[in-house]
Amino acid sequence: MKYIVLLCDGMSDYPVEALGNKTPLEYADTPNMDALAPYSEIGLAKTVPDGMSPGSDVANLSVVGYDPAAYYTGRSPLEAANMGINLGDNDVAMRTNLVTLSDEENFADKTMVDYCAGDISTAEAKELIAAVQEAMGNEIYSFYPGVSYRHCLVWKDGTVDIGKLTPPHDISGKVIGPYLNTNPLAKELIAMMEQSNAVLKDHPVNLKRIAEGKRPATHIWLWGQGSRPQLANFEEKTGLKATMISAVDLLKGIARCSDMEIAEVEGATGYLDTNFDGKAQAAIDALKKGQDYVYIHVEAPDECGHRGEVENKPKAISIIDHKILGPVLQAVKEMDDFTLLIMPDHPTPLSIMTHSSDPVPYLLYRSNKPVNGPKVFNEKTATDSGIMIEKAYTLIDRMIQG
Repeated sequence: MKYIVLLCDGMSDYPVEALGNKTPLEYADTPNMDALAPYSEIGLAKTVPDGMSPGSDVANLSVVGYDPAAYYTGRSPLEAANMGINLGDNDVAMRTNLVTLSDEENFADKTMVDYCAGDISTAEAKELIAAVQEAMGNEIYSFYPGVSYRHCLVWKDGTVDIGKLTPPHDISGKVIGPYLNTNPLAKELIAMMEQSNAVLKDHPVNLKRIAEGKRPATHIWLWGQGSRPQLANFEEKTGLKATMISAVDLLKGIARCSDMEIAEVEGATGYLDTNFDGKAQAAIDALKKGQDYVYIHVEAPDECGHRGEVENKPKAISIIDHKILGPVLQAVKEMDDFTLLIMPDHPTPLSIMTHSSDPVPYLLYRSNKPVNGPKVFNEKTATDSGIMIEKAYTLIDRMIQG
């Protein structure tokens, strides 16, 4: 038996007037998902436990099969694991976004113009983070470059007990003042965010971006603090040899912490320009070489949701169906029996441009045990099924045990 998870990050949504009051999933062209639906279990799953923030960290841990209440220690430590950063027992890792803020003189009066600094390239970002490290790094604070706008700060002998540091994608278009942490223990962190502008504003990378009509990375933004995670070995836990396929450090970090293999896909960006074909081929190759389980994470719908891109979100879902699901289905039908789980980790509704905690739709298909399902797969048919998985981390058992 082969097991495939197709995780369409942020795919679920609310009805959108511009899409004829359909959700992006309803509006998208998804012939492969809809061909499976009549023979699949379709329902809702609660990926974000009560009292936890609806981040991709918590939600993906659930889908991979780890109870966030037991295993979650913060987002950034998972990303740090994939970046090769060895955290000490008392170290705190923090996500460091490169962002674009407006140009008001007073820091608190600035607006979050762009949480990803115009989707800055990894090469450009590496230069900027190096400049930040040179100017602001010391024996306590160390900055490490990651992918695109996503980077890491390690705070030696730091503390996670400083209250909430707001994710920048939660406040797109909003004045940042009301969202700045006022805990005295976070004072230096907020100061570094403000002072980073002096390092970045006249950097050649930013001057070149401005000349090209692109948004500059004006500041760093710190959030997602956490300590070193300890995940149980996935193969020992499930009996399955697993491969993770993703463009982002968070998912690769989950894989590293649980001893999964990671398939690196050239041109995987996390957005609409990602290498969809390459992700499909990586999954097929992993299954052919003897892996039992592949987790195909696709970030594009989530990014479109955060950016409020009404046309692009259903487009992303359509591309996933055609370029990933279609080829993977064709290949796996020539192998063993297979079980396929398709779902988002959390909703990223276009109307709010950030995550919500609503339960998400899932489709569970078993080639050796088809069931009677609805005609199509979407939020409505999942809700109408009456099936609710209250603890999404149990879906892995539902997949394996049948």
